[in-house]
Amino acid sequence: MSKPRNRGGARAPSQRQLRAGELLRHALVDILRRDELRDPALAGVSITVSEVRASPDLRNATVYCTPLGVSEISAKQTKIDALNRCARYLRGQLGREIELRFTPMLDFRLDESFEEARHIDDLLRRHDVKRDL
Repeated sequence: MSKPRNRGGARAPSQRQLRAGELLRHALVDILRRDELRDPALAGVSITVSEVRASPDLRNATVYCTPLGVSEISAKQTKIDALNRCARYLRGQLGREIELRFTPMLDFRLDESFEEARHIDDLLRRHDVKRDL
């Protein structure tokens, strides 16, 4: 009997990838909490790291994060761009804090799940939707 194929093309992350992602997320939160970044675009900005997705070989990691206290999408993207400029420094700091064979390359992306959840919540609170529920 053959294995069923995943038609979407993407595989679910392995247990190893999930553990490494959580390890990286916790370490990044500790590094960002220390506020050692010298980029002026990140001065006084708190960053929420919601998820880190590690590649199957653990050499690359995508970091989904949101700057707190920033409401405009363009301003949020500016903060994410600043984090990508600091990615080499952050990778060096990660290498000192985690115990993995390779310290992954970091790619910061804006986490839009909070805005999407807020949009769905607003839709569910509309009068015509409440009436139908």
